[in-house]
Amino acid sequence: MSKEAKTGVLLVNLGTPDSTAVGHVRKYLREFLMDGRVIDIPFLSRWLLVNGIIAPFRAPKSAAEYRKLWTDRGSPLLFHTEDLKEKVVQQLDAKKYHVEMAMRYQSPSIEQGLKALQKARVKKIIVLPLFPQYASATNGSVIDKVMEIVKEWQVIPAMSYVPRFVDHPLYLQAWKDIATDFIEKEEYDAYLFSYHGIPERQIHKASCDGYCQLNDKCCARQTPSNQYCYRAQCFYNTRLLIDKLGLPPEKVHTAFQSRLGKDPWIQPYTEDTIRQLARNGAKKVLAFSPAFVADCLETTVEVGEEYKEVFEEEGGQQWDLVPCLNSHDTWVECVKALVLAHE
Repeated sequence: MSKEAKTGVLLVNLGTPDSTAVGHVRKYLREFLMDGRVIDIPFLSRWLLVNGIIAPFRAPKSAAEYRKLWTDRGSPLLFHTEDLKEKVVQQLDAKKYHVEMAMRYQSPSIEQGLKALQKARVKKIIVLPLFPQYASATNGSVIDKVMEIVKEWQVIPAMSYVPRFVDHPLYLQAWKDIATDFIEKEEYDAYLFSYHGIPERQIHKASCDGYCQLNDKCCARQTPSNQYCYRAQCFYNTRLLIDKLGLPPEKVHTAFQSRLGKDPWIQPYTEDTIRQLARNGAKKVLAFSPAFVADCLETTVEVGEEYKEVFEEEGGQQWDLVPCLNSHDTWVECVKALVLAHE
């Protein structure tokens, strides 16, 4: 009698260069930024922008930034995701589940992960993009790529996608477990939740019948109309963490980092917020990066180092960054629960 077919699980994170060599960083930037869901402009304009300006000129600087966080194990984003996968494998019944991990850009690729699941003859595939808040440029891009690949298969098994998990209790609990030591040991003047930004035009494109207004009133509550609005989800995430962590709301600030280009991105901008906090007398700030589940360039270097320098330039004295969830046990439990909920 044949064995019962397993359920396949594909954990997908953003991606990372294969090394800190400029050539590898340039290759990564080209693949990443040529994604039409990341830079959502016509193909020819995007190709000229990425290959003629961004990749050639930004690669050397980005390579230097990656060297600041690279370890003996390589890229933190990659090995934290590998560690997460291994812990999830241990938590799930090996007789029922086959788990793979992939990166949306570079390696291991989504195609490699799907081929491994296809070879294992799984009966179903659960795709879990490791981004808490839905955005077209992250979760949407992962789902888009998966569908592009499997549509060529002669046999397509049952497919299930986890579109977001911003309000999952264990996701919030994992942040509490990691942040509690900081909060109990220090009295901070402000708490900053910095999320990755996206262009305003992407909010409008995803808006339900023109609902999104990109203001505090629009994003002040979650409704069926804005449940997939990235900006609204980020403010929702902050409100949930305020409650979970017991933070004073008047000391909490939400902002958006990592702008690219001259077009307006969602606001308020993190750097502007930091400067204003310092000018208003804040001396001690605790920062969070809830849009990321694994420490990477945007958390370790941008928030942890570059924004610390900005804060100190304006007179701030103490800048602390809460690490990402990485492979924390509570986060592993959250991933397990998400998989079981989509079984």
